[in-house]
Amino acid sequence: MALNHKRLAITFLIISFLGFLDATYLAVEHYRGVTPPCTIVAGCEKVTTSRYATIFGVPVALLGSIYYLTIFLLSVLVLERKKERFLFWVGYLSGIGFLAALWFLFLQVLVIRAICLYCVFSALTSTTLFVLGILVLKSKRDSGLDGPSTTNRILAP
Repeated sequence: MALNHKRLAITFLIISFLGFLDATYLAVEHYRGVTPPCTIVAGCEKVTTSRYATIFGVPVALLGSIYYLTIFLLSVLVLERKKERFLFWVGYLSGIGFLAALWFLFLQVLVIRAICLYCVFSALTSTTLFVLGILVLKSKRDSGLDGPSTTNRILAP
């Protein structure tokens, strides 16, 4: 059964927007020097101020914002330009986000020993994008399309 790539692109758009809001909130709070409030579990401060919260001085949350924005913009291109190749790029990129989410969950649970709910939400959005990405790449394989080099394929309504 063929996947409706337009619906997948819309789903990528929505999920990546939610991830962008979450990651951008954390990045803004980082630059403001404010610890985001954690109401259910106490651990946001420990996680967001740990040495793992930045890479070469850049907040991990800002990198997450860029990742989600990239997925969002590629999804817009799928819908606006009606070219599936952008959807395949999203599929590939979602794997990077998923690996990052696994790494940061590992750090929270086993190294920092604290949980940040905002970070867990980001991991859930990354995982959702990854599952959708697998569906896209599987449909590419099953249909014999050659992924990012495929041009001018019109999306079904």
